[in-house]
Amino acid sequence: MRHRVAVRSAVVAAAVSLTLATSVTVGLPDVQAQEPPVSLRFLAFNDLHGSLTPPLGVRSEVKQADGSRVSAGGAAYLAAYVDQLRGQSPHSLLYSVGDNWGSSALESAAFHDEPTVQLLNRMGVDASAIGNHELDEGYAEFLRLQRGGCHPMDGCRFDDTFEGANFPLLAANLQFEDGAPATLPFAVNYVEGIPIGVIATMPADTAHMVTSGGADGLRFTDELAAVNRTADLLDFFGVRAVALLMHRETEVDQDNRPDECDVESRRTHDVALRASPKVDVIFTADGHQQYNCTFPDPAGNPRVLMQGASHGRIVSVVDVAIDRATRDLLRDRTSSFNQVVTHGIPPDPDTRLLVDRAGERAGEVSRTWVASLQHDLTRETTASGESPLGNAVADAQLAAGTAFGAQVALTNPGGLRADLVGDAVTYGQVYAVQPFGNSLEVLTLPGATLRSVLEQQFQPRGDGSVTERILSPSSSLTYTMDRSATVGDRISDIRVNGEPVSPEGVYRVAVNRFLADGGDGFDAFRTHTEAVHAGCDLDAFITYLGAGSPVSPPRTDRIAVVGRP
Repeated sequence: MRHRVAVRSAVVAAAVSLTLATSVTVGLPDVQAQEPPVSLRFLAFNDLHGSLTPPLGVRSEVKQADGSRVSAGGAAYLAAYVDQLRGQSPHSLLYSVGDNWGSSALESAAFHDEPTVQLLNRMGVDASAIGNHELDEGYAEFLRLQRGGCHPMDGCRFDDTFEGANFPLLAANLQFEDGAPATLPFAVNYVEGIPIGVIATMPADTAHMVTSGGADGLRFTDELAAVNRTADLLDFFGVRAVALLMHRETEVDQDNRPDECDVESRRTHDVALRASPKVDVIFTADGHQQYNCTFPDPAGNPRVLMQGASHGRIVSVVDVAIDRATRDLLRDRTSSFNQVVTHGIPPDPDTRLLVDRAGERAGEVSRTWVASLQHDLTRETTASGESPLGNAVADAQLAAGTAFGAQVALTNPGGLRADLVGDAVTYGQVYAVQPFGNSLEVLTLPGATLRSVLEQQFQPRGDGSVTERILSPSSSLTYTMDRSATVGDRISDIRVNGEPVSPEGVYRVAVNRFLADGGDGFDAFRTHTEAVHAGCDLDAFITYLGAGSPVSPPRTDRIAVVGRP
């Protein structure tokens, strides 16, 4: 109850401060209206995921406007670009659009992501959205990282003390189960006396996206309703310039150039286009993609919509002008671009020291040799949706579950966070692939339920489109997929070890705990009749790699594709 009182008090205090600020600015001299608009630069990044060093594999590069790819990322370069971009404008505000930590690289995760919070503090983040991964270890650990204090079990492992985040973490649609706000819905900064508001939301389906227990006691409400309600509140208190940090997955055709925008190809547009016209700029996240778009708001006025890839590879920049008299953002004077965080400028020296210290502290464990690879194991998918890495992880989970009767294993692509590249694989690289510490569960499922699970790889949305999440299958499972068929009837000829699956038959399926709990919309798993714990997914993969070294990528022919979507 103490946390709820504190949040309620913070919301009330924010409202009171806005009321006082509004009363002070009423009756300003007429001469102010004759002054030029205030110039302000919004800066934003998203989905950092504790990436203190540049990411590996396909996420080590960014596609530029001309179609070429360039190496990007790394906290020291991110901090350097933020400083450079800030120096080009008289006023700037720096936002993160969430997933600052969680699914983090070892040099951050080994210290419960305290180095990442220190990084954000040093960079001077003004406000951050809460992403689903901020809740990977539950609300109590989220509050610790926000407010400070040592870890309740491991203590302070990176420094003697931990002060927490010195910026607000926001989500207008995050509540306790009784409806009370679980965090601040907005923040306000002042630029030459003019209030600048920022609203944040997290996915309404966060409860299905975080690990078991991560959402206990919390409720995630409709994003659009939360945005519009909060925008009205800010407007009531005289805040006319408003940015939105929307941590919400997007879908963009990756064949497009980074600045090409097709509103119909995006899941985000359902909220972004309908969000209150009182919102002037929208930054999105969670899709790990880059785009710079302008779409009309519900009043027909142009509004910027941006996302900056992930893992510290891009800073999204929006330059705006604000009328001093009305305090409105002048939409027709807005310009925007995505700044790629290349390695062509000197890294920030203080941040480099932080990164080096975290790397050295985690280095002994991280550098431990695990296995050799004959070829890279990547997340690049084939037409069936399979990937070499995904199939290898599924095979590893089957091997670990065999002692508990597993016949099949399935793993979700969202649980694979990095590629395995290079000849020698280290513990740090394997950790980067599966950083969640998920337990493995061997579930007992009827054949009919196994088919339902595979059908749930195609999930209808309210706008008539379909979300596709193809689970990587172990070598023991084969089936046929027809994307042109009706949703719910796209899977056929399911076989386990070459034998047709009987609807009445009983099968033992190894999955991570996230899927076992119905994560990513696979709630058919929750109807299992028995579950046996089979260890940890990371340990299973390390054992598999070591036993098979040098490892060759598995075949990606377990799913036969017929028809056309």
